[in-house]
Amino acid sequence: MLAILKKEFNSFFATSIAYLVIGVFLLVNGLYLWVFNDGLNILNAGFADLNSFFYFTPWLLLFLVPAITMKTFSDEFQTGTIEILKTKPITNFQIVLGKFFAVVLLIMIAIIPTFTYVYSINQLGNPIGNIDYGSTIGSYTGLFLLASSFASIGIFTSSVSKNQIAAFLTGALITFFFYFGFDAVADSLGNSSYSIKLFGMNAHFKSISRGVIDSRDVLYFMSIIIFFLFITKQKLMNE
Repeated sequence: MLAILKKEFNSFFATSIAYLVIGVFLLVNGLYLWVFNDGLNILNAGFADLNSFFYFTPWLLLFLVPAITMKTFSDEFQTGTIEILKTKPITNFQIVLGKFFAVVLLIMIAIIPTFTYVYSINQLGNPIGNIDYGSTIGSYTGLFLLASSFASIGIFTSSVSKNQIAAFLTGALITFFFYFGFDAVADSLGNSSYSIKLFGMNAHFKSISRGVIDSRDVLYFMSIIIFFLFITKQKLMNE
């Protein structure tokens, strides 16, 4: 598995994918949160928090994560290297896990520089240090679980299509539905349908972001990750 992880991770940096994804992620976040004079600008919030960042970033990841994952299996199928890969002394699930962790590692590298936002808000607070660290830690934890869930979905959609563009569009559509679709359905049915929102990622992400890491929220995200990785493994077995 480690060999697959290393190979996949190095392949991201061997091309422009890693640099492009990290650059776009940091640039777009930086512009909308610190430069553009809009509702997302942290300096206009009047509070020492990163709510704008944790509201905006999931929407950005909805497109960036499928862009990272679209080649993980599509490229293997298109070039025929998947057959060589399956002859190696590793299981199908180890192949899937290696690619999954490589994607998650790249996403984490993109997110780590945003820790400077925490320091900036901490220094800008009145008084200095007036920031809710519990909520911030919870939000970063939720963001990690959310991004990992997006990655598992993206890897699955990459395994069902040899076309990378189709894998990207399908991955973006499914992640969008899981993140926002259940909320939209619940809102259209009225307040009595709150339970429907619990099927979506947004409700669990918001719950963790309050600073209390509930095992039910963690279990939800882990279930999503395991489910999509499992059906990806099943897809490989049928090839």
